Amino acid sequence: MIKEVLYRFLILSGIVTYGQVENTNFSVKFPENYLAKIDVVYTRVNNWDGRMDLYTNPDAEKPTPLVINIHGGGWNHGAKETQTGFGSFFNNGYAVANVEYRLVDVAPAPAAIQDVRCALIYIYRHAEELNIDTNKIVVMGGSSGGHLALMAGLLGNDRKFDTNCEYDGTIKIAAIIDKYGVTDLVPLSNWSSAKRWLGKGFGDKKFTESVSPIYYVDQNSAPVFIVHGDADPIVPYSQSVELSKKLKSFGIKTKFITIPNGGHGKFSNDQKRDISIQMWNFLKELGL
Repeated sequence: MIKEVLYRFLILSGIVTYGQVENTNFSVKFPENYLAKIDVVYTRVNNWDGRMDLYTNPDAEKPTPLVINIHGGGWNHGAKETQTGFGSFFNNGYAVANVEYRLVDVAPAPAAIQDVRCALIYIYRHAEELNIDTNKIVVMGGSSGGHLALMAGLLGNDRKFDTNCEYDGTIKIAAIIDKYGVTDLVPLSNWSSAKRWLGKGFGDKKFTESVSPIYYVDQNSAPVFIVHGDADPIVPYSQSVELSKKLKSFGIKTKFITIPNGGHGKFSNDQKRDISIQMWNFLKELGL
């Protein structure tokens, strides 16, 4: 109980230092030489504050790579606090940005895309003080988080959704980690979660394409690592198949891992270990 009270106090104060809080339901276990800043406000929209948790290594000899993690939940539920498994990234010298975004009850599409883009822009604007190498930014997410990771990364320097934040420099993501994410909302627009998230844009094919990652793939796209179970009952496996095909058609480096009989992220520990190994092989091949 004392530890929980202490940690809540540290959250309210906006900073947790140097990995001294044990991993609980309220925390991420991070290295002793890292600095944690909890609930950093990266954007404000009306009465809503966009927050993210930052775990950085300010004393590293050179700027570090960073992974931006985006939780799933069908655009209608989920929270950044449910995401705690960043150990392999810390072990490989990465900083972590764990991001929340507007769920559909707050605002429908394209709000969530605008938010993750603002989180990315916040990182670019504060890269020096965070000791981040902007040439080594990876965006990662699962399910609707995978969709948002793809959107954030594949938009690249396209600023159409950067309506709540400003950045004059070039935006170029080093890699995207897509775990069973939605890639094309056009054939899924009648899916209840998608229909609700599309809101007034439901039935508007042009708008639906504008919030679907697959339509942004071109010869300049970032490399993409894809994982999907071929028995996924929520996001059709074909969504990742089509994304992989389109990436390859443009000569974009990609790795597509199919989990035989795999559900919606319901993978075995052995499968998770294999995914991690292959993901890191992919990132290392990219110099990340």
